[in-house]
Amino acid sequence: MADKQPEFLSVGSGADARRVAVIAEPAADVASGRAGVMWLCGLKSEMTSTKASALSQWAREQGVGCLRFDYSGHGQSEGTFEAGTVSRWLAETRAVFEAHAKGPIVLVGSSMGGYMALLLLRALMQEAPEAAARVKALVLIAPAWDMTKLMWENFSPQARRDITEKGVYYRPSAYGDGPYPITKAFLDDGAAHVIGDTPYDPGRPVHIIHGLLDPDVPWEHTLDLVAHMRGDWTRVAAVPDGEHRLSRPEDIAMILEIVGSYVG
Repeated sequence: MADKQPEFLSVGSGADARRVAVIAEPAADVASGRAGVMWLCGLKSEMTSTKASALSQWAREQGVGCLRFDYSGHGQSEGTFEAGTVSRWLAETRAVFEAHAKGPIVLVGSSMGGYMALLLLRALMQEAPEAAARVKALVLIAPAWDMTKLMWENFSPQARRDITEKGVYYRPSAYGDGPYPITKAFLDDGAAHVIGDTPYDPGRPVHIIHGLLDPDVPWEHTLDLVAHMRGDWTRVAAVPDGEHRLSRPEDIAMILEIVGSYVG
């Protein structure tokens, strides 16, 4: 089934205003009490990707709601990728959640989307506890938490020089979409959104799925997250032969099974 046409949500004001593309598919029976799902994309991905579309189709078959969107500079949303920062994309994530997420919901985030899910939950717990209470669980696929810090630590000396001296590094992509810019502004902004500096008790299940052959977000990064989280809420499903995207049919089947266990 083809993806439905998106609607657009205005985020920001003045010169910072941008329209974010959203696909919100309501539950077949809103009175069922079952949780809906909200998909959070990875960096340079979009809401019509293989995993996102599979989640949407599964939600439709299950009769539960599904919410997806593209960050600015991604997919069908306005803006340029170069203007993106963690702050900017988190603001969009929260705006979409507040405008479209209805009832209980499971956040499903891939790579940077896993980071966004953790940041969104933390912000809601601090600033909007009633909204946070509707988040039933997080399902994170190779979560790139503290992403800008992880990037900097793994950049080559030349990449660091480019960032420092030119303000931008063009990072090669392994996925055929050409090199893309990582700006100094993006890395500097990320320092305001570090998870690893303070204790984090999510207060609900966090289920992580991670491939042991992931070349982009090391398996050890998930182990560090598990060690950092408080409250014994975090569970991990390791995929021995899995890489970063986890988009094979068997990977998607595992993801959907885990999501289903929290939808109710």
